[in-house]
Amino acid sequence: ELGGHSLLATQVISRIRQQLDVELSLRELFETRDLAAFAHAAGAWQGNNAPRFIKADRTQPLGLSYAQQRQWFLWQLDPESTAYTIPAALRLRGSLDIAALEHSFSALIARHETLRTTFRQQGEQAVQIIHAPRTLTLTVETVPAGQTLEACVQQEVQRPFDLEQGPLLRVRLLHLAADEHVLILTQHHIVSDGWSMPIMVDELVRLYEGYSQGREVPLAELDMQYADYALWQRSWMDAGEQARQLAYWKQQLGDQQPILELPADHPRPVVQSHAGARLAVELAPALIDDLKQVARQQGVTLFMLLLASFQTLLHRHSGQPDIRVGVPIANRTRAETEGLIGFFVNTQVLRAGFDLHTTFNELLQQVKHTALQAQAHQELPFEQLVEALQPQRSLSHSPLFQVMFNHQSQASAEVRALAGLQVEALVSESYPAQFDLTLNTAEQNGGLSSALTYATALFERSTIERMAGHWLALLQAICCNASQRIADVPMLDAAEQQQIVRDWNATTADFPSEQCLHSLIEAQVLVTPDAPALIFAAEQLSYAQLNTRANQLAHRLREAGVGPDVLVGICVERSLELVIGLLAIIKAGGAYVPLDPDYPEDRLAYMMQDSGVGLLLTQSALLERLPVQVQSMCLDQDGDWLEGYSTANPVNLSHPQ
Repeated sequence: ELGGHSLLATQVISRIRQQLDVELSLRELFETRDLAAFAHAAGAWQGNNAPRFIKADRTQPLGLSYAQQRQWFLWQLDPESTAYTIPAALRLRGSLDIAALEHSFSALIARHETLRTTFRQQGEQAVQIIHAPRTLTLTVETVPAGQTLEACVQQEVQRPFDLEQGPLLRVRLLHLAADEHVLILTQHHIVSDGWSMPIMVDELVRLYEGYSQGREVPLAELDMQYADYALWQRSWMDAGEQARQLAYWKQQLGDQQPILELPADHPRPVVQSHAGARLAVELAPALIDDLKQVARQQGVTLFMLLLASFQTLLHRHSGQPDIRVGVPIANRTRAETEGLIGFFVNTQVLRAGFDLHTTFNELLQQVKHTALQAQAHQELPFEQLVEALQPQRSLSHSPLFQVMFNHQSQASAEVRALAGLQVEALVSESYPAQFDLTLNTAEQNGGLSSALTYATALFERSTIERMAGHWLALLQAICCNASQRIADVPMLDAAEQQQIVRDWNATTADFPSEQCLHSLIEAQVLVTPDAPALIFAAEQLSYAQLNTRANQLAHRLREAGVGPDVLVGICVERSLELVIGLLAIIKAGGAYVPLDPDYPEDRLAYMMQDSGVGLLLTQSALLERLPVQVQSMCLDQDGDWLEGYSTANPVNLSHPQ
């Protein structure tokens, strides 16, 4: 139950490292069947080579972590972006002690240096500035007239951060009624992550409980601060760990970094807008149970199974054999970091390869191996991987991967109740899209929730709804038979199969079946002679002009012996002459044999010989490289070479049969 990409498994490894100074991999924890086998693996440890944490000298410039460095770079590119804002909104019902709440936030800011940090460029180096603790004063606001609560929350979430001026934690308190308030918290990602927000809320609750009752709250002392971690991270990477982990990722991802091109509804914008929306995807309880059973049978975690299913979906939709998905990890591999508010999360690129014969079971084992290997090399900052691999850089998409899978094996616990208050987390209706598509899944209370966040600049909601339906059908199919080839896994439900296979192919329509094509055109000439019939580049022919030129050529072909049962080859580039030639052959009573000018000479020669064409229509530029062994006629001759031929419709020698 503590398998790959499990926070519990990572914490077990951290505790062993902290208590025993033993460096074990997640693979060893995952693959040992019992405690005795795991103890044996621990006894064979080779030592922990990571440096010890030391306090950074606060009198010297404090460098950024690698993750912060990338956030600083992105902010400099677009200071107005809100794509990396982390929001939370809490509805508080009951008697609120505002002074105790202010005291609680002030204590939090004093406790965590990241909550009072700003950034600036110092020469060629970006540095973080840790400010002295400050007292937070809350201004109680009301929702402006004519504005909804949701709009008020979104207005705050969409307000950009200034990383140089700060603060990078904003607190806003809205007064709805005497016994009802909404607390809006926003942080910039450079000082926080998904793990940090529950820490902050939990400590805030504990502090408020104490201060509202007039007592101090003893929180466990922090062994280190984020600036100490940033120093440790750079020291460890510089000591050889970067080279070791980078070698693995270079070998794993290779020299080519393909861009995932899902069938989109709109062209990819030159610059990502990050505008997004979310579609909740409901999994039936029976399906969830079946998925867990398949995972147990195959010796994989639910994370691995869901990742494999998502990569299969992307492969089937894109047709690409090389699928790369970004996967965020907490990256708190040291026990000392577990209680810190800060930007620790890292991103891994998990790759899956597909071919025509790959079965889903085989893919599962591939994904399992890849995930466990990635865990053993999880500390390499994503920013360094990007710099080393040098993928095609563009503002239109993220580097190395364009789709993310975010799985929480233990969803965040519900907000704790406060003395005298009912606390409810408000769900935001704003979902920025940092990537083309993100699948979010979370295990909670034996269930599994899921949602797709997508870039609205690329996809319409109906497209994502179809994709979600395909994913659910795929999950059902692998629960029934996980050993089938991925190419054979059904993804269409009955309704969509009916639509695609039957409804869209029900093209039966009444038409004048007793007439040939050329007869229909001749009839149209009588109705709309001057209407455009043919357009190519800047050239245009009306129905009357098209019919006249085709008639003249048809009379010339009849003169050359074309009639029923006579095959005429036509090898012409896309042009007006191509359509005129086809129509003239039919009018003359013959049958045309299309010959693509781009075909190799040997193939053209074989087609002409095998078909037995007696005449070839072509163009002057093609004549020299055609294996012409029959009479030929160039349709682009100088002058009006058909001037002497009749413009009247030839006697019809063709019949619909």
